[in-house]
Amino acid sequence: EVQLVESGGGLVQAGGSLRLSCSVSGFSFDDFAIGWFRQAPGKEREGISCISVSDDRTFYGDSVKGRFTISSANAKKTVYLQMNNLQPEDTAVYYCAAAVAVPYGTTWWTELKEYDYWGQGTHVTVFS
Repeated sequence: EVQLVESGGGLVQAGGSLRLSCSVSGFSFDDFAIGWFRQAPGKEREGISCISVSDDRTFYGDSVKGRFTISSANAKKTVYLQMNNLQPEDTAVYYCAAAVAVPYGTTWWTELKEYDYWGQGTHVTVFS
């Protein structure tokens, strides 16, 4: 059974940092991607970053570019999202998701329908 488990969320003051982790288990695919999404109250789920673990291509949304960094470790079974200079507008539930088939291109990763498995989410609250 494929499982994705997020951790590392919490409460942080504006300007602070958090590192989210996404642990992937039960996954036997060699070519896959892990995306990070977030959903703030009353808003749609937003793709913020993605890493294609087979070739280390990375993608970032404009709202987080330059502040967030995605990386993988542990034979690609853990994906991190380092979040720096957090702001109140970053407050949301953060989800990781796995895409089994990885298209080639630069925009597919923001589409929820491209992902096959989802974690339960971790809460991030940024206060000013």
